[in-house]
Amino acid sequence: SGVGAAAQVRERLPKKSVAVFESRAAKGGTWDLFRYPGVRSDSDMFTFGYTWRPWQSDVALADGPLIREYIDTVAEEYDVDRLIRYQHRITRAAWDSENARWTVTATVGDPGAGETVTLTASFLWSCAGYYRYERGFQPTWPGMADFQGEVVHPQHWPEHLDYNGKRVVVIGSGATAVTLVPAMAPDAEHVTMLQRTPTYVLARARHDPVALLLNRLRMPDRVVYRVARWANILQAVGFYKFSMRWPGRAKAMIRKSVERQLPEGMDVDEHFAPPYNPWEQRLCFVPNNDLFKVLRSGDASVVTDTIETFTPSGLKLRSGTELPADVVVTATGFQMQLPFGGIDFVVDGEPMDLPSKIAYKALMLSDVPNFFFTLGYTNASWTLKADLVIDYVCRLLAHLDQHDLRTAVPVPDPALQRRPLMLLSSGYIQRSAHLLPSEGDRAPWRLEQNYLIDRKVINRARIDDGVLRFT
Repeated sequence: SGVGAAAQVRERLPKKSVAVFESRAAKGGTWDLFRYPGVRSDSDMFTFGYTWRPWQSDVALADGPLIREYIDTVAEEYDVDRLIRYQHRITRAAWDSENARWTVTATVGDPGAGETVTLTASFLWSCAGYYRYERGFQPTWPGMADFQGEVVHPQHWPEHLDYNGKRVVVIGSGATAVTLVPAMAPDAEHVTMLQRTPTYVLARARHDPVALLLNRLRMPDRVVYRVARWANILQAVGFYKFSMRWPGRAKAMIRKSVERQLPEGMDVDEHFAPPYNPWEQRLCFVPNNDLFKVLRSGDASVVTDTIETFTPSGLKLRSGTELPADVVVTATGFQMQLPFGGIDFVVDGEPMDLPSKIAYKALMLSDVPNFFFTLGYTNASWTLKADLVIDYVCRLLAHLDQHDLRTAVPVPDPALQRRPLMLLSSGYIQRSAHLLPSEGDRAPWRLEQNYLIDRKVINRARIDDGVLRFT
């Protein structure tokens, strides 16, 4: 998000000066932090890549190193590298209406050292995402201290972890778990995916079939990218709308697809039929059926149960079953960081109460001038939404310059009704929902989580829409 924002502001508004603050020592965010086996995107790269910098491969579900390389290439091509100030964590941002300026304070290097830097800016744009990088969500269970094997969390994967020939239990059922199981199975003695609740899992081809076909026809790269991108967008939007309108049919379709892939005798309803509807939580996509292949080969298995206690040699489950383990991987999810990286916001001397704010087009906050944020889709590729935000912010900045204006602030109608900003029931969202702003009950205070509609609401509507106030 940050690399894309900086690249396009520099490209489209070359007279603007830009500084990028990165709290870590390297760019790439999630794709630099996560180093567990098999780490990859579960969104297709034709929509997960930037629309203005095509993904030049027919690989749809790319692994982490490929995505890092893509981000590095974009940063180099658009001269973003020199704008990044590493190990700069913003702790405070204060808006002053009289001067139309943000004053930003950041720690530099080790926060304990006490070194800080202060800058002023006309605009502030948060591209920090919502995962807390310092630590993932790590439940505790009785007996963990007695376990004689190793316990690791995927977010902090030990560089030299040896699981070759060992019995591995992966706790979890989300995207990380379904990635780890087939990645570890070839080297481990056996991998067990232990889940409390199943997740909807769908297989898709690692290489995009549309891109493969067009490449065989020797179509130009720009044509391949645009056609493959729109094919993936329409497929994703269509399936999401289908699932929302006919959840029972969507469940049945997913169940039938999974049942064909499972080994004979495996209970599809016990292990792959969640108690919620599709898209109430994110679906998991596995490339080339890799999860189902290791289940069929016997190298991996799925157990749906709850943990009663760790034992010295493994885990004892509520059902009485004991799972032997040498390595336990707690793929139990992430923690959401405090919104916008935990920055303390002050507006004209008053601390900002974030939960009292309403999101405008899911990219600005009510009554907060000259502040933008990037929050990607939860039901599609993150970058689809990030690119919409980039386009809007660049249009808004150009509008201000054109009309010799300094500030823009969204002001809500008092009759606006509130609803949650993020509707997924996933644990990592529900644990932090009380910290987030709301959205409204109608546009432009509400988005439909539908790229085709949001393009109109965000990028086709007038900047001066009667909601934004300018000075």
